[in-house]
Amino acid sequence: MPDPATAPYPTAAATDEFEREPVPENRLKGLKSFIGLYAGEHVAGTEFMIGPLFLAAGVSAFDLLVGLLIGNLLAVLSWTLVCAPIATRVRLTLYRKLELICGSQLVTIYNLANGLLFCFLAGAMISVSATALGVGFDMTMPALDDRFPNSVGWVAAVLVMGGLFAFIAARGYDSMVGVANLCVPWMVLAFLACGLVCLPQLGIHSPADFWPVATQKIWQGGAPFPGQAKFTFWHVVFFAWTCNAATHIGMADMSFFRYAKKWPYGASSAAGMFVGHYLAWIAASLLYAVQLAHDPANQKVAPGPMAWQAAGFAGILCVIAAGWTTANPTIYRAGLALQAVWPRSSRFAVTLAAGALATGAAIFPALAMKLLDFVGLYGTILMPMGAIIFVDFWIFPRCGLQPDLAARTGLRFNLAAGAAWLLTLLACGLLNYYAGVQIYFLAIPGWLLAGLFYLALSWTLQKRLASPAE
Repeated sequence: MPDPATAPYPTAAATDEFEREPVPENRLKGLKSFIGLYAGEHVAGTEFMIGPLFLAAGVSAFDLLVGLLIGNLLAVLSWTLVCAPIATRVRLTLYRKLELICGSQLVTIYNLANGLLFCFLAGAMISVSATALGVGFDMTMPALDDRFPNSVGWVAAVLVMGGLFAFIAARGYDSMVGVANLCVPWMVLAFLACGLVCLPQLGIHSPADFWPVATQKIWQGGAPFPGQAKFTFWHVVFFAWTCNAATHIGMADMSFFRYAKKWPYGASSAAGMFVGHYLAWIAASLLYAVQLAHDPANQKVAPGPMAWQAAGFAGILCVIAAGWTTANPTIYRAGLALQAVWPRSSRFAVTLAAGALATGAAIFPALAMKLLDFVGLYGTILMPMGAIIFVDFWIFPRCGLQPDLAARTGLRFNLAAGAAWLLTLLACGLLNYYAGVQIYFLAIPGWLLAGLFYLALSWTLQKRLASPAE
């Protein structure tokens, strides 16, 4: 029987990003490549949205500062110990690995869901940069409760930003890394500068002033703004841990770490978590606090005007570049997912189409204004397949079960994997609807349930397949 790790692949001549074959040794990347990529992706446009939304959720200073510290550490460990070790052993995209396990029909359903959700996420990042482009044209910015575009200028700004981002993503991995490495050093400084210039405006003139002002004027822990969920310490921890659940425990970043020389490079994600999802979220929250201090009635979350007020032209460039470096890899992931659905299509063309869809979604401001809820939803939908890969790779060989079942048997739809995914989503839905478990808390128990469902169902399925027909 052919080795399923290599036999099913077409010739390399048909690929330009190794979408359906293992990455060869001579194309592996060093640690610097991943530090730049993760810092660029997570010191990003959405940080300008998420930081203010924490404040709008009525979070307290202790809950935010300590909760983010713990949650981001758990996220780094998830990339390093769950995703990267498998990625550097199989050196396949998530989508190709799932095809070997699940079969072409099931993985087509997953790839469609994955690609569409990543397009919507990229759309939120495009809309962030559009707010910066609109500052110079005195464009009316969307409000927290806006669902539809409120001006022709908003639509035009989104189209310009989306077209630029989609083109870079379509050019491939090396172009993304080049943009990230170019933007990250000064972008990080610009983020920090935005936060620092806010401190005197909030009454913080020395380190001793910080905690009293933080607890009494900034993150007071009071009631959330209308339409926003109340956030506690555990909300912050689980949001920071699982806002990228689809990429670490959901294994989407196998598509990046397949290029890594060593699995410990998964720790490079700390460059994004502790600079972006810690310092940048706090800096963005301070920007919003200054806006509210100047005008308590102005509850709009518009990154462009906030950054302009704090850092001028440098702030505007930071918002544009931050959206760019985040949207690029997200559109790239979406392109890989959709290209796996239509493998004969050009990855460049499919990625451009994904960028066009993301741009269309970005026109609707509700996508960005409900970003906290959306990232929880997309992580919950996609993470079960990461658990299936984890169990299939590590646990099956120790239980006498066959990994990569579809590749070994010719199955086009692995019923065990499909049922595990469906049962997990059903269980999460029941927990949310009947038990009142908020979406921010569903990814981790859902991932564990998916692994258990897949193991139990595969045991039954493989024993039945191995039994002689009666």
